[in-house]
Amino acid sequence: MKFTAARESLLKPLQAVIGVVERRQTMPVLANVLLAAQEGQLTITATDLEVELVATTEVDTIDVPGDITVPGRKLLDICRALPEQAVINTALEGDRLVIKSGRSRFVLSTLPAAEFPVIDDIAADYEVELEQSAFGRLLEKTHFSMAQQDVRYYLNGLLIETGSTGIRAVATDGHRLALCDIVIDAPETGHHQVIIPRKGVLELQRLLGDKGTVKISFGSNHARAELDNIRFTSKLIDGRFPDYDKVIPQPEGNVLAASREALRQGLQRAAILSNEKYRGVRLELRRQSLKIQANNPDQEEAEDEVEVDYGGEDMEIGFNVNYLLDALGAVDGDYVELGVVDPNSSCLIHQPDDQSCKFVVMPMRL
Repeated sequence: MKFTAARESLLKPLQAVIGVVERRQTMPVLANVLLAAQEGQLTITATDLEVELVATTEVDTIDVPGDITVPGRKLLDICRALPEQAVINTALEGDRLVIKSGRSRFVLSTLPAAEFPVIDDIAADYEVELEQSAFGRLLEKTHFSMAQQDVRYYLNGLLIETGSTGIRAVATDGHRLALCDIVIDAPETGHHQVIIPRKGVLELQRLLGDKGTVKISFGSNHARAELDNIRFTSKLIDGRFPDYDKVIPQPEGNVLAASREALRQGLQRAAILSNEKYRGVRLELRRQSLKIQANNPDQEEAEDEVEVDYGGEDMEIGFNVNYLLDALGAVDGDYVELGVVDPNSSCLIHQPDDQSCKFVVMPMRL
């Protein structure tokens, strides 16, 4: 393998795929990226066996086509360290990759391309194309509610549900839930549910931009997204996602409306003196006012009051303040509605007159 490329045409795809290359690997080849040069194009592939990223880039010349794997982060560091507009000459000499640019010369160890695990066809049974910004919004509004290392492994990811009217994303860690819908012209192929693992969701979020489209495909074991010159593939979590409809409360009279920013600031002030471990705050709902209280084991107390529009029953209810703040951060408008059935029930948070995104926070005993 032998090719010549501009520094920028190597650096950008390397930066796009490097996120899945773990520093500590069980298999040495997983610390490498696969370089494949042919027909004027170079493809760079990285994987951790759960998520695979493939980036394609144009190179100046390919003198000898071929493929090889080299240490991913070292190659990225070399490209970063070279000056802008530098020309990089790369050649495979025996079992070493020699990189030359100007007066600089680097020799990298390699492993055979045959040892590198790649995912070819995912046997997709559902495909749809939509705006990157729309799909990015779905992930942005829900990803923070995913569990991190829950024994209920199906919670350590994001549910993507497709139907004839659009796409829905749902995430829950058992203490809170986020749900978001977007309406698109989806193909009439019935109802699909897949769970994308947490790492895959975060990588996909990083790749999605504000412009252009993304083609999404779902197979029985994998999800794939193709955008610009990057192909993202992730294994799916094999499990049954909880029946989330059952945990979305239907508050009728006890609905509080407030300025989102005023409520957020009130919660942040009270949270300063909340218990650092449990992060609990007590909300006192009264006619036209909301009192926020917090205390901690050092006998310190904080109290704040926010002007709200509330005509429901008087009640006191406790919540994890971080969960409330995360939900408020995901609401788009200047105003927000919080609905509760009773002090022992979950709180439903959403933008007034917009049901496309809903956030549910379970109460906690204080």
